[in-house]
Parts: sequence; C-alpha cells; structure tokens
Amino acid sequence: MNAPVEQNLNQAQPSSLPSSQWTRQAIEELFALPFNDLMFRAQQVHREHFSANQVQRSTLLSIKTGGCSEDCGYCSQAARNDTGLEKEALLEIQEVLKAAQEAKDKGASRFCMGAAWRGPKDRDIDKVTEMVKQVKALGLETCVTLGMLREGQAERLKDAGLDYYNHNLDTAPEFYGQIISTHSQADRFDTLAKVRDAGIKVCCGGILGMGESQKGRASLIAELANMNPPPESVPINNLVPIPGTPLENAEPIDPFDFVRTIAVARITMPTSYVRLSAGREVMNDQLQALCFLAGANSIFYGDKLLTTGNNEEDRDAALFNRLGITAI
Repeated sequence: MNAPVEQNLNQAQPSSLPSSQWTRQAIEELFALPFNDLMFRAQQVHREHFSANQVQRSTLLSIKTGGCSEDCGYCSQAARNDTGLEKEALLEIQEVLKAAQEAKDKGASRFCMGAAWRGPKDRDIDKVTEMVKQVKALGLETCVTLGMLREGQAERLKDAGLDYYNHNLDTAPEFYGQIISTHSQADRFDTLAKVRDAGIKVCCGGILGMGESQKGRASLIAELANMNPPPESVPINNLVPIPGTPLENAEPIDPFDFVRTIAVARITMPTSYVRLSAGREVMNDQLQALCFLAGANSIFYGDKLLTTGNNEEDRDAALFNRLGITAI
C-alpha cells in the first residue's frame, strides 16, 4: 500500500535544509510543488521554529522623505520620478519619539525609521544615532533603513544600540538592472556586509510584482537564503504601483504566487521572521490568512509605510481575533 503523499514528501526532503544547500534548482522545485503540498511543508517548518499563532508587529516611520538621488523604479521618493512628493528635511527627534511612543502604545514591538538617501552623511548619522538611543530607551526594538553605508557608520549605529538594519535586495540579480541603474545589487551586499561585521541584525527581503518571472522570484529567495547567516528578518513586499513611477502600470502578481513566495521563504529561511510588508492594504483578509498559514509571522503595523498606505490597526486587531493570532 502506498504511503500518503505528504509522508513521501517528508521522506524525499527534510522540512528544512541548511542555507548553503539551497540551490536555485531546489528552490524552483519548491515553487513547482502543488499548492497544498507547499503549504503543508511551510507549516511544518514554521512550527519547528515558531509558535504557529503569534505574529510580531513593527511600525515604520519616514524620518526623511523625498529627494532621493537614486532611480529605483518602484519608489515615490526618487527625485527623478514625478510623483508629487515634496522633499522634506530630517524630522526633529521629538517628532520621532512621539511617533515611537504611539506605536508602542498601539502594540508595536519594533520601531523602524527610514530615510530617503543614497546613503547618510556623517552629520546625518549623528542625528540618527540619537534617535536610536532614545527610541530604544522607550523599550522598543530599533531598526533603520538609510541606504548605503560608509566605513565606520554601521559601528556607530551599533554603539547607539541599533538592533536591525534594513537593506533589501529588491529583486533577482539578473533582473536588478531593469529596476535600478544608479547602483548595483553588489553595492547593497557591500552595505549588508558592513552591517554584519558591526554585529547588527539584518532585515533584508524584496518586492514582488515588478514584472519578474517565477524563476526570478526563486533567484531572489536563493540570494537571501544563502546569505551566511540568512537575514533575521525578511520583508516580502507586494508592489504598490505609484503614479509617476516607471512601474505605475505593472501587472499585479497572482495572489497564489505571492503566497507561494512566502511559503518558500519560510522553508528556506526557517529561523527568520518573514514579514508581510507593503501592499497589505489591498489584500483581503482571506489572502492575509493564507500568508500567515504559509509562514509569515511579522507585519508592519500602522496606517502608513513611508509614503504608501497600510492597514489600519483596528482591521488588523479584528483579523487577529478572527484567526486566533496573538500579537508579539
């Protein structure tokens, strides 16, 4: 008598592999699994490493908006994209602390601060490190995304108490040049190496729905999973097409392909927090529930992500209640 399909799957492959073993071919094979089998595998891995019904919540604040010199095709803050967004100065520290306290009061456990720069100047680091110190003093984990770092800047952020540095790979290396031309993906890896060397945890993921193929999504996951170690936090963004950007008319990704990518990220990076990030405001509750089932266990929480909308807190609370999910 034949064994059940899921048993054969488990015998053929362990539920999680060391990151060094995740070839692109192996990841493409995960994407090719029947949807139910992939979800089953992802749930197995998730339950080996995390509580099945807990989701971490982070809040993201733009501390310096607009006027970025880069040409990222998805971004409203690139100066060359005509999105109507005005360039703003770096926020005063009291504004940041007020937003951080409000985030904590609403249940966020991590506060992320983003600035639209190619990379910060040393005088910018002076101000950001003070923000990190004071936000951390509120009892929140801290994360910043400041672009590409120079020598010594990561160490200064670490000394200030920074927990995470976000710097996404965005997309597959072979597709990267079609989205961004003002820097290379290798430049991003250079900053990630500086962050690791300084002893800061890495937050690094990508954006889906920019015209990449499924092979491209597999390639992105391979790049992430084969970092040594993989990122502690992996944000998976669903492109929000912004008028005035080169990707304003991008074809939306199929929802099941989005869920598949979450599941493959969970399987290949079993100890990472996989964050359901930008694009959640257009997802219905059923799609978000599938993402949680696939292994997403972190969300951005609050009504805005840098310059784009996000789910309101009340909607998230209601969804968590319906699903029996506890926020952490």
